[in-house]
Amino acid sequence: MKFYNTLTRRVEEFVPREPGKVKMYTCGPTVYNFAHIGNLRTYLMEDVLEKTLRYIGYDVTRVMNITDIGHLSSDADSGEDKMLLGAKREHKTVLELAKFYTDAFFRDCEALHIKRPDVVQPATGCVEDFIRVIEALVEKGYAYKAGGNVYFDTSKVENYHKFFNFREEDLEVGVREGVDEDANKRNKNDFVLWFTKSKFEDQALKWDSPWGVGYPGWHIECSCIAMKYLGEYVDIHCGGIDNVFPHHTNEIAQSEAYLGHEWCRYWFHVLHLNTAGGKMSKSSGGFLTLKKLEEEGRTPMEYRFFCLLSHWRNSLVYSEDTFANAANAFRKLKSRCLAIPAEGEVDAAAAARWQQPFRAALEDDLNTSQAITCLYDMLKDKELNGATKRAVIEDYDRVLSLGLLEEEAKEEVSGIDAEEIERQIAARAAAKKAKNYAEADRIRAELAAKGVTLIDTPAGTTYKIG
Repeated sequence: MKFYNTLTRRVEEFVPREPGKVKMYTCGPTVYNFAHIGNLRTYLMEDVLEKTLRYIGYDVTRVMNITDIGHLSSDADSGEDKMLLGAKREHKTVLELAKFYTDAFFRDCEALHIKRPDVVQPATGCVEDFIRVIEALVEKGYAYKAGGNVYFDTSKVENYHKFFNFREEDLEVGVREGVDEDANKRNKNDFVLWFTKSKFEDQALKWDSPWGVGYPGWHIECSCIAMKYLGEYVDIHCGGIDNVFPHHTNEIAQSEAYLGHEWCRYWFHVLHLNTAGGKMSKSSGGFLTLKKLEEEGRTPMEYRFFCLLSHWRNSLVYSEDTFANAANAFRKLKSRCLAIPAEGEVDAAAAARWQQPFRAALEDDLNTSQAITCLYDMLKDKELNGATKRAVIEDYDRVLSLGLLEEEAKEEVSGIDAEEIERQIAARAAAKKAKNYAEADRIRAELAAKGVTLIDTPAGTTYKIG
């Protein structure tokens, strides 16, 4: 298994510390709003990584945090707490808000066939662990108290910028958008481990600590939760590319200062999903949720397929046309798989031969697009009987998780199902080819009257409902 390691900036062979076992940590959501489809792309690709590791024989333990405290509106130490802002917006308590959006997040994950991690830990349940580690960092001289807060002293660690070779002058306070100068910091890159009431009088959730009543910073929670459940070493740490700095940079600094040794060897960062206007973000207000896609007549599996067609290290550009093309291809693929008769006996040797290119694609930097190409190639194999093809599809779906052989109720739209829509699209294409444009227009109008909007693209005609 090889994949790109952000820490070394190259594709390299994955070798866990303990043979056959993988300790995997995933940065979970800050539960102050719905996850948008860009967030979900990251969790989806992390799911594929976990399932690939299991597919090739590893015993995986995966841990995820839920950030319900400590994450400020800037990823640095400025602004208000995202949870407090959300609670004010929706007239809920912080804990009510956290439960509502945690439940919503896992409903989205279930709809997308994203496996729930083995351990899911809200930050509010580990405050004692945070205090214990911060105390140790203070005792070791890696942290200091100033202005009522406790800060990590980045000058005490060698090679703080492990991920990239930053120049100090490029990290002046105020250069990066959203960073405010904090006069309490000894160094511009220092970060808060514990806030006290001296800075946030209206903070909703507070705890007693040796430094006063307050609450933990965002960065400390992931280190402590990972150590609590995975021990002193993590094999793979996952997250979105925007977590690299400062969040994961700070995690490494505080974890290795506390432990006294290397903490995590492999870092897996998924690139953004972008729209024509740029990165999708909640702060901009215009973000797409899975629920909104479903309201537009799309399905979670269409979105999963759309993501799998792109490499996880490439930015994925979302548009109605590109998504519609992927959705149309997925519907045709699933129909093709379901139509395969379960005839004959499974040819185990032939099935094993088709497992090889699929596994090779996944082991090659998680190349899901190539893995799907293997599926299409297998379906074209005329020497395979139906039972063998279905067995291979089931095997591939252990990782792809597209439900390719799951029967679903036919989608009804004003009396017309998905198969009928496809027949009408084919009939319209034939009419256009015969230059019978009146008939083609009639079919389009008939479908529109039933709530089906046709979308003509260079790759063919797709549709959306509504």
